[in-house]
Amino acid sequence: MINGHGGNIYELARRLGCRASEIVDMSSNVNPYGPPGGLVDHLRDQILSIKALPEVDARTTVKMFADRYGIDPDRVLAGNGTTQFIYSIPRVLQSEKVLIIGPTYSDYADGCRMHGISFAFHLIREENGFQPDPDVITGQLNGIDTVFICNPNNPTGVMWKKNDLFDIIRDHPRVRFVVDESYLPFVTEGETESLIHSELPNLLLLHSLSKIFRIPGLRIGFLIAPENMIKDFHLHLLPWNVNSLSQQAVQYLMTNRAETDAFVAKTCRHLLTEKTKLIEALAASDYISVFPSATSFLLARLKKEVTAEAVVEYLSCKKLLIRNCSNFKGLSDRYIRVSLKTAKVNRMAVQLLSEMFDQMDRAGHPS
Repeated sequence: MINGHGGNIYELARRLGCRASEIVDMSSNVNPYGPPGGLVDHLRDQILSIKALPEVDARTTVKMFADRYGIDPDRVLAGNGTTQFIYSIPRVLQSEKVLIIGPTYSDYADGCRMHGISFAFHLIREENGFQPDPDVITGQLNGIDTVFICNPNNPTGVMWKKNDLFDIIRDHPRVRFVVDESYLPFVTEGETESLIHSELPNLLLLHSLSKIFRIPGLRIGFLIAPENMIKDFHLHLLPWNVNSLSQQAVQYLMTNRAETDAFVAKTCRHLLTEKTKLIEALAASDYISVFPSATSFLLARLKKEVTAEAVVEYLSCKKLLIRNCSNFKGLSDRYIRVSLKTAKVNRMAVQLLSEMFDQMDRAGHPS
């Protein structure tokens, strides 16, 4: 059972005795402007595809994805979300000692635990702005055979410089690097920062469509890796692991590039504007400090005596869900993560946080 993720609107709805649709979810990192209307119409038209089995190995879907990005389809595998690959990578690679660059997404560690594989964290500190230092990380690679890196990172929003990441992977050919680019589409011109064309022999790249197009319920993810590794992963895949509607969704998104590229670009513009507004709105508060972010969510540190649990509980009672980051290795109960949504929702979040902090001031909260 997976615990500690954002997006658990159902549990909160049960607790409050309301419908899940009444919960405003700022804990889950999905596109507030999606899914694209054309995609929804296409899936509605294709609903009867569920009457037959999907293509067993999603080969057509893989080829269309590879054609869209100009890569060899033999280097690509489609899966039931990137989660499927995260949990299978340590086993397929027969990893023995894994390094996870954190604080980061908990599933990298959970995937190792599932298979009894030893792992350790290299934790990047707040005093360094959560910015990775390639030289320091290089010093941690002795004896390591597999490294997990989320780029841009969840929950800090920090992104590696492309050249730094490429160099550290190239310079350590005996180490397999798993780079999760699930949040890169939210970065303006993010595709130019991707390693998808690098063809490094020790790089495994994770690519998600679920978040940027807001279709997490379809579970769509891709693994891009050297052909010999892809063959190994084929041996561990269940047949029909990508359902009919998911395959139809990918094929639509890859075919209608003008529409989808415009959708992504518009998303990035809107979120950049909203991110700036939210950071500026909270900048004067004595109770919260927001970190810069390259992507669609913001990590914030709570000050004075405020805890993440208290903030999450206050907002939850108002039917607004944010992420308590206390269970991220390397963070504490003083950190929260807020995923950017529409202007209206973002203003509501700022207003509710301001109301909570004003109440604390009136109650004589210690400085």
